[in-house]
Amino acid sequence: LKTECFYLTLIFPWPFVVVVKEGLESESSRSPPTRKQGNGKRQKERIKGCSQNFNLRSPEAPGMARRSPHPPAVKRKLHHSPVLALLILLLPALLVVIVCHRRQISYFLRPVWDTPPRPFIRLPHYYAQDLPMDHLCRLHGWSLLPAPRRVFDAILFSNELDILEIRYRELAPYVHKFVILESNITFTGIAKPLYFVENYGRFELLSSKIVHGIFSGQADRTPGGDPFQLEFKQRVALNSLLRGSGIAPGDVVIMSDADEIPSTETIKLLQWCDGVPPVMHLELRHYLYSFEFPVDYSSWRATAHMFHPGTRYRHSRQTDLMLADAGWHCSFCFRTMEEFVFKMTAYSHADRVRRSSFLDHSRIQKIICEGEDLFDMLPEEYSFQELIKKMGPIPRSASAVHLPSYLLENADKFRFLLPGGCSRSK
Repeated sequence: LKTECFYLTLIFPWPFVVVVKEGLESESSRSPPTRKQGNGKRQKERIKGCSQNFNLRSPEAPGMARRSPHPPAVKRKLHHSPVLALLILLLPALLVVIVCHRRQISYFLRPVWDTPPRPFIRLPHYYAQDLPMDHLCRLHGWSLLPAPRRVFDAILFSNELDILEIRYRELAPYVHKFVILESNITFTGIAKPLYFVENYGRFELLSSKIVHGIFSGQADRTPGGDPFQLEFKQRVALNSLLRGSGIAPGDVVIMSDADEIPSTETIKLLQWCDGVPPVMHLELRHYLYSFEFPVDYSSWRATAHMFHPGTRYRHSRQTDLMLADAGWHCSFCFRTMEEFVFKMTAYSHADRVRRSSFLDHSRIQKIICEGEDLFDMLPEEYSFQELIKKMGPIPRSASAVHLPSYLLENADKFRFLLPGGCSRSK
């Protein structure tokens, strides 16, 4: 007992000192009776029991106090040493579980410690093929303009080359200028190639519409750096690039990430309808890995602005108004394993890569085809009902209806983004 507790007290000394002290005191207080003492004690107990059963009383000696017929109650000392020892042994294990899985525990308990943001006011979105624009504008409570507005598309770009090609080819007939900023470093401070510059040939047909800028930064992998600071600096730089693109008050500017693609129906409403709110979020259907895995309609950060001198590029909540079903958001929709690994280590949430095994190509391929989470995380929900409903793999969809036209026109080139094309190249 002394030896075992000595090693345990190296971790939690004071509780074990109490436990050991109580245990040793209790053991020393028990003196084992001799054989003779034990026999005499048993005989007295037999006599006492018989006398109580038959109400027999022994004659009392004169001057002696009368004894109570009931023996005095013996106070038993409760020994909790094993229970305390078990609890103290379990405490380090509990601490290890909390430290190693604190993110999972935090996400699971989000409905307890976090409050959901106020709900958006969702504006109905009406569309049917071949309906004239004046009719569509009136369905939304707006009126038709005599001439269309100019539309500017402003994004930050990292390495989403395939999604960018789909975006630009889909929106080119309706967008006046594509404003794109890329950097030589990632949000996490890693040096990166200028992928857009290196692959400019894919977009050369749209060169007259493209306003391209470069954010030059210093690579810095200092531990504890804040990736959101670098992201903020790049978004500020995009403001200057946008103002130098020829935009004017009254023009429409779409602010989003490269993988947040507004639909052409949405762009035409913004072009032609008078009465559109000055700032409006765009509700995008969220997909993961490809258009085979639709998640929900939770993507809201893309916005449409009627430009004025005070307009600033932002990627956060700016109003309560949101146009419903306004496009697509395809997250981690890459062609190769290398692109997946790069994105996982480069974007603002790179801290989710908790182990090097997360970047294993065979693991990534398996997750892509099963619709699981790349970072082994629980859904970010504000109620236990929604959290439990979204746990597990994303249900697979066989539908390729209402997707970008350019994607379907070039289905052979982008087979990996369509149902049944989950296998990626290495």
